[in-house]
Order: sequence, then C-alpha cells, then structure tokens
Amino acid sequence: MSVTAAKVQMFAFPLICTDEAQTDQQPITTENSNRGRQPEETVTDSNSDTHKQNFDLKVENGVVKYKLQNVSEIQQTSMKDENSTKICLTIKSHRGGSPSVEKNDPKPLTTVPIQENVVSHKAWLKNYEGKLCEEQRPSTKRQLSAESAAKSVNVRKRSTVKKSQEEIVKALSVASPGTQSGKPYLPAVSSSQRKPRKLLFSSTDIFNKVDTFSIQKGRELREQEVFDARKIARAVTEGGRNDVEKLRAIWIWLCHNIEYDLEGYLGLSQKICSSDEVIRTGKGVCSGYSGLCVEMCREVGIECVEVSGYSKGIGYQAGHSLAEKRSDHDWNAVFVGGQWWLLDACWGAGTVDMKRKTFVKRYDDFYFLTEPSEFINSHFPDDQIWQLLTTPISIEEFETRPLKTSAFYQFGLTLTQPKQYKTITDDGEAIVSVSSSRLMTFSYEMRQRDPQTGALKQEEVDSSCGLMSVTRQGMKLRLLLPEPGAYEVKLFARREGEPGVLRWICSLELECPSIQKRQALPNNPYLNWGLAAGASALGVKGCSIAGEEAIEVGEGGECKVILHTSRPLMMVCELTHHELDATAAKRCLASQITAEQLVCNVMCPYKGFYRLSIFVQDYDSGSGTFQNAGNYLLHYQNRELNPNALYPPDLGPWCGPGVRSQEAGLSHFSHTGAIVNAPQGRCNITFHCASPDLQIHATLCTELHEQAHFPLSRYVLLTFTDTSKVTVSVHAPRAGVYRLGIYGRKPPQQDYMSLCDFIIRSVCEKAGDPFPCVYSAWGRGCVLLEPRTGVLAPQSSVSFRVRVPGVQRVCVVGEKRTDLKLNKSRVWEGTGHFVLHCEHSLKKKERTGQKPMNCKYQGHKVTTRLKVSLASVCVQLKGTLPSILHISPWQ
Repeated sequence: MSVTAAKVQMFAFPLICTDEAQTDQQPITTENSNRGRQPEETVTDSNSDTHKQNFDLKVENGVVKYKLQNVSEIQQTSMKDENSTKICLTIKSHRGGSPSVEKNDPKPLTTVPIQENVVSHKAWLKNYEGKLCEEQRPSTKRQLSAESAAKSVNVRKRSTVKKSQEEIVKALSVASPGTQSGKPYLPAVSSSQRKPRKLLFSSTDIFNKVDTFSIQKGRELREQEVFDARKIARAVTEGGRNDVEKLRAIWIWLCHNIEYDLEGYLGLSQKICSSDEVIRTGKGVCSGYSGLCVEMCREVGIECVEVSGYSKGIGYQAGHSLAEKRSDHDWNAVFVGGQWWLLDACWGAGTVDMKRKTFVKRYDDFYFLTEPSEFINSHFPDDQIWQLLTTPISIEEFETRPLKTSAFYQFGLTLTQPKQYKTITDDGEAIVSVSSSRLMTFSYEMRQRDPQTGALKQEEVDSSCGLMSVTRQGMKLRLLLPEPGAYEVKLFARREGEPGVLRWICSLELECPSIQKRQALPNNPYLNWGLAAGASALGVKGCSIAGEEAIEVGEGGECKVILHTSRPLMMVCELTHHELDATAAKRCLASQITAEQLVCNVMCPYKGFYRLSIFVQDYDSGSGTFQNAGNYLLHYQNRELNPNALYPPDLGPWCGPGVRSQEAGLSHFSHTGAIVNAPQGRCNITFHCASPDLQIHATLCTELHEQAHFPLSRYVLLTFTDTSKVTVSVHAPRAGVYRLGIYGRKPPQQDYMSLCDFIIRSVCEKAGDPFPCVYSAWGRGCVLLEPRTGVLAPQSSVSFRVRVPGVQRVCVVGEKRTDLKLNKSRVWEGTGHFVLHCEHSLKKKERTGQKPMNCKYQGHKVTTRLKVSLASVCVQLKGTLPSILHISPWQ
C-alpha cells in the first residue's frame, strides 16, 4: 500500500497556478519611463493654517486669474464673448510629464460665494467638478492613458445646474473630511475618522448580482463592438444603487475584459496606452487599467485618481534599494463611503508567468478597496499621503517588510516571526511562525542563492533542514540551514478541508554567516512535524506528544506514541533512520489498534534521529487510501541495541487487544498492552470469550529459536473453562523475544483468522519446561492443575489433578494404568508411578523436533506406542478412551 505526500502548487504573485515553483513570477508593474506619472499639483505644507497662501482665484472683467505655488509654470488664459466667460487652467508638471489640456465650450460664468474655513478654493473646484451631473459634462472626454502626466482643473458654468446653495454646501461637507487642506484629492488621515472595510460591506458576496450583471453586460458590449469608455461605464453600472455598487461594476468589468499587455511591457510590441485602444484590443499595462478606471468612475460621478509608485511585482528584487529608482506602477484611489480607498484592477485581473511569458487570468478580489494597512505591504506611492495611514512608513521600511501575497490576508494570517524580510540566522538556525484564526494546511520550500550571481538555485534544500509543526493556532517552522549562504523561503497554505492546491502566502530571506555542527535529521517528505493539521478530519483527536521538538528515547531504545481517535481507524507506521534498512525497520514497530486510540510501539536500535510517520484510514473503508496523520522526530543517544532484541518478525497490525479481538467477542484481557514482560520466563494471559462457537488456537514463535528437544508449540498451553474464560500460558524456553499469536474461527470456516498478537519478552536464561502435548479432545472446560510440566522425572511418583467436565472415567496410562478419582470440587486426582524406558532412536526424533508416533491422534482411538514409558491422561466418553494429554519422558 503506497502512501503519497500531498502536492503543493506554486503560485505567482498575487497567484499563479503552474506545475513547478515559479520563482520569477511576479505582480504586474510597468516601467516608469513608459507610463505617465501623476503630477504633483501642490507641494505645500499640509499643516498650513491659511488656505489663501496656497491658492488664489480672481475674476476681473471676465478674466480669471489663478495662482498656484510650487509649480514650474502657470498659464492663465481668458476667453471672452458676448454671453460667456470660459476659465481653463493648464498645469504643467515640474517632473517633466507631458501636459494634457481639456477644452470646454464657452459658457456663462456664475458667481458663487466661497465660504472661508470650509475647504480650500482648489479643493472646492476639484470636488465641485466631480459632483456635476451628467448633462454638465464636457462634450470631449479627457484622454487618460499611460502617457498622461498632467491634470486639468476646470471651472464650468452653473446657470443650468438646478441645485440649491444648500446642496452645494452639502457636497463640500461630504468631501472635506476626506480631503487635506490646500491639496485637492489628498486625504486628511486620522485613525479616529477612518472606518474599516467591513463597515462599508461585510463581504464581497453581497455583490454577486452586480458582478454577474457586469460580466454579462461586458460580453454584450464587446459583441456589439462598443468601445467607448463612457458608454461602457453607464451600461455596466445600470441598476447600481450607490457609488460602491457602481464602482464594483466598473472594477469587475476592468478585471474581466482587460488583459495585461505583456508583450508591450517586454518591449516586443508598442505599448497600448490610450483608452480606446485598451478597450478595443482588450490589453493594457497598469496605466491603462488605472486610466480607464478614472475615466469610467468620473462618468458615473465617482471621485477617482491615479496613484503612481513602487510595487513588489515584476522586476522587483528584494534587498535592492528603491530610493534611486523610478517608480514602476500605477493604481487608483477612489472616494466612496465618505473616505478614500485603494484598488488595483491590474493586479485584480491576473498575474504574469515570466517563465512562459504569458498572462494568466485569475481574478483576485483582494485588491478591491483594500485596507491601507495591507495594501502598503506591496504598493508604495510616490506621495506618502496616498498610503492612507495614520503614520506613513518610509521607503526603507517598505523594502524591509516581508513579502506577503493577497492569499496571506484572505486567509486571515499574521506573521509573528520574523518581522523583517531579511533575517540573519543564529548559528544557522532561524524560526518562522505564522498565527491563524482557523485550521490551515501549511507547506514551505527553501532554495539557496548562488554566491556568485545571487540567483536562486533550481533544486530545493532538503526537507531534513526544516522542522515544521502545525496547530489550530498556526504554524511554527524551525529551519536548520545546511551551510552558510543566502536562502529564500516561501510559505504556502490552504484552508483545511478545502480542495485545490496550496497557495503562496509569504516570502522571506535568510542570511546564514555560519552554522553549528549538529546531527543530521531524517528527511521528511510530508514537511509537517507533529500531528498533521488535517488529522481531526481523519478521525484523530490528539496525540500523547505534541510539537516539532524531538522525543528523547530513554535507555532501552523503546518509546510509545498514542493517537486518540474519534472513530475506529486503521493504522500503518513508517520508521526511517540513515542506518536502518526496510526489513529491520519493520521489526522496530508494533501497532495496537483499538476503538478509541492507536498505539505505536517503537524501538530505536541505533543512535541518532528517527522519523516516525503514522498513516490512517477509516476502519471500514476497505481498500481506501491511508493518509498522513502525523510525523514525529525521535532521538536516541544511548548504546546501540542487539538486533535480536527487536520485535519478532511477521507481526500483524493487531498487536494486543483491539478492534479485531473485540469484534470476535474477546474481552476483559488481563494484559491491555501489546508487550508482555516475563522476567521468570513465564506468563498467563487471560480473557473472556462471549461466543460459544468460537474455536481458539494459540501459537508461539521467534526468529532465532535454536534446535531444542521440543517444538515451540509445547511451550504454550491453551485452557478454555466452561465459564467462557480463556487462559493462554507461556513458558519461554530461553531468554528472548517471542510472538504469541491468538487465532479464531467459527464453523463452517476452515481457516483460522488472526485476532491479536502479543510480544512476550523473557530475560530468564534458565530453560523453561514445555507443557504436556494436548490433543483435539482437550477442549472447553478442560483444566490441567498438576503437573504443569510436560516432562516427568524417572523413578518418580507424580500427583495428577485435572478437571474434565462431562466424563465417566479419567485415567493415567504409563507402564501401568492408574484411574483418577473425582473429589468434591469436581476435580479428578490421583498418583502415578513412572519408570524411564525409551529407545534411543525415539529420543533422537524428539530432540530433532519430530513428533513421536504416539503423539498422533486419530478419531477417538489411542494409537500404538513403541516401547515408550511415558504418561497419557485418558478419559472415557461414550465407551472410548481417547488421550487428551501426552506427557513426555524425562530427557
């Protein structure tokens, strides 16, 4: 029966499903030189108390004068005719981005008083622009693409806007809590103000109808060849009850209709940047996603901006400073629910497989309105205000943080140790621990970096270098590096009980300057040490030992591991050691299977570390597959054992009393364990048999039994009383380890079935006497009280006491016949006299283990004896005198 370890699927960031670990699969980013950067509209102090220091707006004779500080160029333009005045302000980015100008039709200018100490003029203009209803939108849409490097601020007419002054003030008051003074679209961060995402929506499952509608409408629009961003935005948001649902519909459309332009990113083709081209081809780089998101959101009245910055995606190399590099990614910030949120439709659409140079569509819901505290681990904005954190972090801290994927947060995990991406080991040892709120399955892989190139090697570091234990509270991984150098560690996880592969959750870097010499650990293909995370689902409630720490085996090299079960299970065990071969390993294990627990007895003959793996399946599953329930590290430091001291060969899975013996009706065993110690070389094992039809047979065997005067069958005596009590008596012929097998059958069965095995361990060097040889007539209710030995001394008088129910006469036959008498206790008793008179040839036969002719029983007749002086106990039943006991002459 083969037992296979669970496979672990490797992923790209955020997720990618391939057959092998993809070390070069990363999140999607785009080079800064190939996409437009979000311009810095203001660089003033956010704590300034005077709004007018940053913004000034005047209208004189139909000419608007607008002034901003800290920008390289200000253009003021006036347009005047009989009926209207147009104000158009273009800001050129001081970072060198290409300007973008939006033109408006000349409209009359309506004067609106601006309230002091409410919001800055510039912020008012920005928010007012986003609140205009659809009929006041410009006739020509603003082109948002990867080439956009400037933002236009427009003031439009208000003469046709049918809103009261109170409505305008309300719009300003809604935007102002999430806006920083003097900085349009820049949020004011306050931990007391910010609400968690769960208050905005409890789960993304509430968007099922919105998602389905957006996906279906997207297909219809593509079939109709509708490639206009505004029309698409209105179509997919139809029926949206609020801004969150409208934003969700736009997000779903972007993630399911636009693929990443990998060829453009790699320079194999011209990048697709404009909105029309992105929609028409269904491809775009990150700025294509973010630009479309802005355009579609503005079409339905949702405030949305592009955010540029760094990401831990394609091309990101941990440990390399980002401070001297240009930012490489674009994403979005949106204002819904009274505050700003972050989203990345590019990463939500899928991932890139850099080995195969392909884009893998895999929707990731994590990047929709992500919590800023989680978003910052993979996205670092150029302007720290877009971190949306109470205390922004530096780019140096961003670089040192561990790399966590979306699955890490979706699983609700917490990395408790280490706190940094790069860790320096202590004598080649490091600890990684992850806490979880529910039961998880974990795995890991570790690769060493080439000391010359820094590239990761293809082969993984042997699993013997890690000790991982998993509990309901999380995972602990103890890494013991084989040699100095740099290593990358990847962690994988999956919710216990869920189908599918394990997902990549985190990456860490280890720097090992030196190692401490230690004993080699055994290889563990199942990675986890201790009870497996999914053991409860297999029916295992707990274990007598816990954790990944090694179990110290005491003197004698023997230990016991007990699994407590919730239902009857079958068990198979595996023991490995670098000096232990497969045949010897089997003699080191003895398993006991009961209804409530599984017991594995282990012997460790050599010094060093051992791996004990336990596999289980349901007891009544038939030919089901055994699954790994736990792996345990054993450590033995004492003297090595004699191979003859190992457990007997050919032990079955039913050692000791258990489910099998219980099913046969056996109970109340005097010895509940599988191992019976016999210091004097003798023992009696008793139990009750509930079935009167069950025929029981017992055998004794050992591997190295020297040629003796009698076969091993003479050293075991089975007594079956009429009260259903069974006694199995054993006299070990010499010191050693024996297997006592108990078998049973019920007519009309022909073959005996193994019920249980006992391991008899004798340390007595004195040779034990055999029992009398019994025949088939020795059955239920027959009890030999004395003599218990099967060898009689010559010239001796021997007292016989035997209980034989339901007979008329009992006699002892030697050279003479002696009748036994029945006493008040229903015991037949009497004394016989014996003289040794045997032929040498017959003695030789007995010494060689051959049965003498008189030992053969046929029917109910006593066979002929050839000049042998010995004793047989015979009984009279229905007119016959068959032998029930045969006692050999003294040798």
